[in-house]
Amino acid sequence: MKRKPLTLAVGLVLLVIFGLMLFVYQVRLSQVAVVTLFGRVVHVKTDPGPGLRLPYPISQVFVLDQRIQNFQDNFEEIKLHDQNIVLVSLYLGYRISEPGVFFQNFLNGSISEAEDKLKDLVRSAKSEVVGRHDFSDFVSTERQQMKFAQIETEILGEVQKRLNDKHYGVEVKFLQIQKIGLPESVTKTVFDRMTAERQTYISKIQSEGELAATKIKSAADSTAAKMLYDADAQAFTIRGQGEAQMMKSLEVLQQNPDLATFNMQIAAMEQFLKKKTTLVLDLSTTPLQWLRMDQPAQTNK
Repeated sequence: MKRKPLTLAVGLVLLVIFGLMLFVYQVRLSQVAVVTLFGRVVHVKTDPGPGLRLPYPISQVFVLDQRIQNFQDNFEEIKLHDQNIVLVSLYLGYRISEPGVFFQNFLNGSISEAEDKLKDLVRSAKSEVVGRHDFSDFVSTERQQMKFAQIETEILGEVQKRLNDKHYGVEVKFLQIQKIGLPESVTKTVFDRMTAERQTYISKIQSEGELAATKIKSAADSTAAKMLYDADAQAFTIRGQGEAQMMKSLEVLQQNPDLATFNMQIAAMEQFLKKKTTLVLDLSTTPLQWLRMDQPAQTNK
């Protein structure tokens, strides 16, 4: 008899738990719940926490992940505008932006079915956008000619436009070129062309360098010629001034021959005594007579 209240309490608790399982559902922070009534969407719960529902099969709750999903599409050939061929693969991330619309478009909100549809849509948009570009936009010896960022933006815009037209309830958050390659049949031709472009670039730089060197050399030669001309002119002027001074001195010496002789003898003495040299000469030898102590003084008239 004493165990009967405990049994009743346990049974009541189990009944409450079973009732909660039938009438209550839980939504986590990164989830969204779509509630249906006889297969028709009647409510979408986007905030986390518990929610009420009618028991199955009258009502059903489908929980969808609202975090960003990502995938990489196929690495496939695309013909470019200039008739070349490249292989391109994209990597993109998407999220469910309208859970009710997404649920209605894809059976019970199937992620795999949604990705299959999205891959087809992305593949079509990629082929259309990439096909409008030339090979140099993807592969070039000049970095500024490549347009990866522009092409990614164009593909993303085209994908978003098509998603809006289809109204899948999906939003693409990012898109980028994951991988790019060349078919084996055209790889050698492409590399040969790239080598030729690089050689043309090298030749251009060499030609510009040679032209600059020629200009520098010409300017240096012109400057050197001008400096030599200026030096010659200055030397000619100095020589003329020296000759004028010499003519004045010559006039003075012609008027006084004794002074001229004396100057010549003094210059000879300077040459003898310039170095520490010992000479044994007769004091009567010109101009050594000026070293004799008994030499009479001469006056210039």
